[in-house]
Amino acid sequence: MADLPHSPACDRNREPILDVLRTHFAQRRQALEIGSGTGQHAVFFAAAMPWLRWQCSDRAENLPGIRLWLDGAALPNTPAPGELDVATGPWPRSPAPDGRFDAAFSANTLHIMGWPQVEAFFAGLDDVLATDATLVVYGPFNYGGQYTSDSNRDFDGWLKARDPQSAIRDFEAVDALASRIGLRLVEDIAMPANNRGLVWRRGDTSR
Repeated sequence: MADLPHSPACDRNREPILDVLRTHFAQRRQALEIGSGTGQHAVFFAAAMPWLRWQCSDRAENLPGIRLWLDGAALPNTPAPGELDVATGPWPRSPAPDGRFDAAFSANTLHIMGWPQVEAFFAGLDDVLATDATLVVYGPFNYGGQYTSDSNRDFDGWLKARDPQSAIRDFEAVDALASRIGLRLVEDIAMPANNRGLVWRRGDTSR
């Protein structure tokens, strides 16, 4: 087990995220995770929500570590991870008759991507999300062009020093991309460490 990739942040945030997912994915069956990272979230969430088929995806360099976590857990609802670079595709397909997913999740990815990749993220989701799909995104966001905390301001500076294309995203700009593909915000939840849990849904948002 010593060779498993490990993110301490995943250990800290997995329970609060699971609380959100249990509520909003309760009626979902096919979930796509974009940017599965180490694979820790995948095995934790898939074990806690056995009614969901949890499809991991990430760039090629992260797939070996994800496979180690999936193989170690040996869960029946975690198929092999799919290679996905949101900028180039191709995107994974679900085993549903239309090949689409009725749930999607991504944690701590939009601030790592450049803005063109964030746009590609939503454009790709447009093609693979079902008409009643739910999208949950976890991470830090600015509101009205303002940081929500001093720690987020410091983190944004660190991100930009590391990669000028990275940045904490403005909620309003991201929500506009979601709206463009028929997603409507149904909940914006305060999460640990000044992060947010954003929940969008396609179709009838009264359900």
